[in-house]
Formats: sequence, structure tokens, C-alpha cells
Amino acid sequence: MEIILDGKKLAAELEIRLKQDIDHLSIIAGRRPGLAVIRVGEDPASGVYVSNKEKACKRVGIDSSIFHLKEDSSFDDILGTVASLNNDLNVDGILLQLPLPNGFDETRLLKAIDPEKDVDGLHTINLGRLIKGEAGPRSCTPAGIMALLRYNNIDLEGKRVVVIGRSILVGKPMALMLQAANATVTVAHSKTLNLAELTNQADLLVVAAGKPNLIGCEHVSPGCIVVDVGIHRIQTSTNLIESKFKLCGDVRAKEVASKVRAMTPVPGGVGPMTVAMLLVNTVNRWQFHCGLSSTVSDLLP
Repeated sequence: MEIILDGKKLAAELEIRLKQDIDHLSIIAGRRPGLAVIRVGEDPASGVYVSNKEKACKRVGIDSSIFHLKEDSSFDDILGTVASLNNDLNVDGILLQLPLPNGFDETRLLKAIDPEKDVDGLHTINLGRLIKGEAGPRSCTPAGIMALLRYNNIDLEGKRVVVIGRSILVGKPMALMLQAANATVTVAHSKTLNLAELTNQADLLVVAAGKPNLIGCEHVSPGCIVVDVGIHRIQTSTNLIESKFKLCGDVRAKEVASKVRAMTPVPGGVGPMTVAMLLVNTVNRWQFHCGLSSTVSDLLP
């Protein structure tokens, strides 16, 4: 493997840049950017993700507020929180932490967020803007991947790309962003037949299947670039004192490393870039709301 696509390194560089922008422009704007995160229930992974986002906001100077609602909250309670944040002039970005507990209408809640404050890029209007190539907030994970590829001078024009996964959070917006960069994109999913035959044609493989260790040496061609979106906590052993775990992605990294040209590590690849692009989106929305010229437009797909 020639290149490690180091998302942690790039995210740290972006944080320095964002902090400088915020420190300078907050004097002109009269306030710092504001991000509100709505978390419902006690999902442990969501708790970790929200904490990481809160810490990242603090590092760059974004005022973050966490609205942690109980799992037995009513739908109207959550809807009311969204409405209140839509009307709060000090809030530039609203993020609804997913997944929600069973029984909540995720689609309806996402549509209730003001599309101009939708820093996760999941509002119907913003997905439509993406399809039409219009400016607007972009989904953080695929946007972070695009920034990471650009940082590493990986040219996408004319390249054959296979995206494994068709979620609204990653797979679908990822395919659209890659197409906008003039790549030829195929989307594979759980019903795809002869997956290895398809993926072996790819110059770039983006794996967002949500299945640990799905992709191995048989799925990649020599010199392929692999972006592993998955992150899983796998139990490796159990004894009377403690259980041991390790983190892995959707790709069997050690197996494919000698065959590919570049690959994201897990952890330290896509994850930090997702958080970094949330910060970028929030700063971009803040500048938009305050009538300032964007200083981060070059980072957006």
C-alpha cells in the first residue's frame, strides 16, 4: 500500500483553519457559530458520537448545545425542540443524532429541521439540491470522504467507482457527489449478485455496507483505492475477568493492504472526517446567516 488516507491528520488541520476563521470573523458577526445536537434515548454509540462532536466544537470555538431527551419522550416533545431551535437566531446548525429509538418517525423529524440549518444534509430539500448540483448543506460522511480524496490528490474524473451501500446517510449522497466529480459510479447493495465480479472493476471502492469484514482480497483489483466507512466493535476473547474487543471496518484491512494503492484506516480514516465536515457545515451556515462570504466553500463538494 502506497498511501494511507489519514482522516485524523486532515481533520486536525481543518480544525486549526476553522478556529482561525471563527476567532477572526466572530468579531465581525458579533457572535460565534452555534450548533444544537438533539439526542433521544440512551444508545451508547450515540452517546460517544455526541461527546466527540461536543469536544470538537469546543476545540474550534463553536458554541454547542446538547438536547438529550428521554426515550419515552413524545414525538411532539421532539418536534417542539426542533421548532424552538429553528427559531433560535444563535443556532446555525441543527443535528438530529441517528438512529432514533424504535417508534419515532425519523423522516418527519428530519423534514421539520429548517433546511438552512440542516448541517447533516439530510433534509429533503438539501438532498434535492445535491441531485440538482445546487449549493446547500451536504451529508457529512460523504463530504468528508470527498475532502480526503481531494487532499490526497486522487483524481476522480473518468474513474470507475463502486459504492457498496445505498443508505440515505452515506451510500446515495456518496454516489451523487462522485458523479458530480465526473466519476462513473455503480451502487451495490445487499441484493447485488456476484459482488466480487463488480468490485474488481473499480478504481475506487467505497464500502459503507455496515457489515464487519465483508470485503477481502477477492473483491479488490491491484492498485485499487479503498475507502472503508464501517466501524465495528468486535469481541475477541472472554474470560472471567474481562472481555476484550477490537475495532474493525467493513474491509479486511490486513488482507487487502498489500494489493491496494491507498486505503483509509479504521479507526482514524472516515470517522474524524465526518466530525470535521460537521464543523465545516456549521461554520458555513454561520457565515451564511451572518451575511459573510464563505471561507470554507473550497472544502464542500
